[in-house]
Amino acid sequence: MRSPFNSKRAAAAGSGWLAFVFALTAGSVVTQAEVKLHPTFSDHAVLQRGLKVPVWGTAQDGESVTVEFAGQKRSTVAQNGRWMITLSPLKATATGTALKVSGPANTVSLADVVVGEVWVCSGQSNMEWPMARSFEPDNDITHSDNPNLRLFTVVKRRSADVKTDLDYAPHKWVQAEPEAVRNFSAVGYYFGRSLEESLRAKGVPVGIIHTSWGGSPAEVWMREDVLRADAEYNSQILEPGLAAADKAAAAVKQWEAEKQATAAKGEKFSKNRPGQPWRPAELYNGMLANLIPYGIRGAIWYQGESNAGRAWQYRRLYADMITNWRQAWGQGNFPFYAVQLAPWDKNKKRDLAVIASEVGASDWAELREAQSHASATVKHADVAVITDVGDKDDIHPTQKRPVGERLARLARAQVYGEKIGAHGPRLKSSKVKGNTLELNFRDAGSGLKALDGGVLTGFTVAGADQKFHPATVIRRTKTKLVLRSEAVAQPVAARFGWNDHPVVNLANSDDLPASPFRTDTWPGVTQPK
Repeated sequence: MRSPFNSKRAAAAGSGWLAFVFALTAGSVVTQAEVKLHPTFSDHAVLQRGLKVPVWGTAQDGESVTVEFAGQKRSTVAQNGRWMITLSPLKATATGTALKVSGPANTVSLADVVVGEVWVCSGQSNMEWPMARSFEPDNDITHSDNPNLRLFTVVKRRSADVKTDLDYAPHKWVQAEPEAVRNFSAVGYYFGRSLEESLRAKGVPVGIIHTSWGGSPAEVWMREDVLRADAEYNSQILEPGLAAADKAAAAVKQWEAEKQATAAKGEKFSKNRPGQPWRPAELYNGMLANLIPYGIRGAIWYQGESNAGRAWQYRRLYADMITNWRQAWGQGNFPFYAVQLAPWDKNKKRDLAVIASEVGASDWAELREAQSHASATVKHADVAVITDVGDKDDIHPTQKRPVGERLARLARAQVYGEKIGAHGPRLKSSKVKGNTLELNFRDAGSGLKALDGGVLTGFTVAGADQKFHPATVIRRTKTKLVLRSEAVAQPVAARFGWNDHPVVNLANSDDLPASPFRTDTWPGVTQPK
């Protein structure tokens, strides 16, 4: 189906962030003659180096506003209660500088503003998961003091309409230190820490903006007009989602009326409050649009669990979400790195031996495939593999440090030019040879290996009947594996780690695990029949 991003829409969306910044929302017009900065600008802020940097805020119509920073001085006039200027590209500096904004009635001066690398981290609960609840975090939290790593958290807000203003009080940049780090995204912190360590010699600070919400599907992080412009999204996601949200709102209204009526009678009210289903676009509206067009280098994303049942659709949906963000920001095709879904046995409480013997269909495997497919489609995107740090009985594996560090390896290699391995083994080609199947890999480093030093596991093969059976690795070279199964006389396809909870150990010399894959294109469980 045709993507909703045609050339005309792309051109409009590329400058669309201006509309978001200057769009009026109820009660947002400033009536006082006081200049203000948007809350994404505060003491200790990190501005993105090497790019034009928008700075914006509110003021009374017609007022002249002047911004001064790092030797630059820019002026503009507020319109519709808002103003924005753009600083020329800045060089990195770890030494804090004042950023001054002045109007006719007042001057706002921010202290300790630095210039470095800014990344957005977003997604659902595994991105939201705080340091305090991650694996053995005490030492990392205790030793987290670092003025060159700075954090910003967007407070949760759902909205049916685009919001471009954040509340001032809870929103501020902070330097990394135990109290700030304790409740910050663990994946975001470890990503930022690893990145800052790699850039420290160059004097480049790092800023991480965290905006996530547990359980959120991808479509709530997309613009409503993007969903509406696509026939499939409109009929399968947007319209049903809006209808469900409106129905839920009506149910809540009725519940509140019943509660008040019961209280008026002096009686006890025990009826539970109705749930609130996700409304498409509501987190884009309430949380993400607030950040646009703050200067950033890229984004990291840990989400997909809530879309696993629609994995086939996610191949397009996730790609279109990335495109949506890039066009709205208007900063080109910035890097976008996802975390591959962690292994999870969906609370079946089974032994690993039982899980390892399982072959067949898996919507989680299809979602992992969709993540890689979408990333390849949009380019400048990639996926960090974490098959070795899952928890079969918990959808929230607590080992977040390897997750953040593998995301950072992608950025360090692809964005910052470090000569390091960023991937585990990835399938390059496959070939049937009699009763065996040969797999050829790239990113093997100095050679393929078993991560635990044991026998390679997680492989299955199938014949023309499309029935998969466990396979054994009968030969291994630096970049190749040869598979055979006694149950398949003439193999035609192979799969690796094709389970909800892959029991796998293939890795390269960098100890980076291989991504699950399949060589067939047979219809999956989430693909429309």
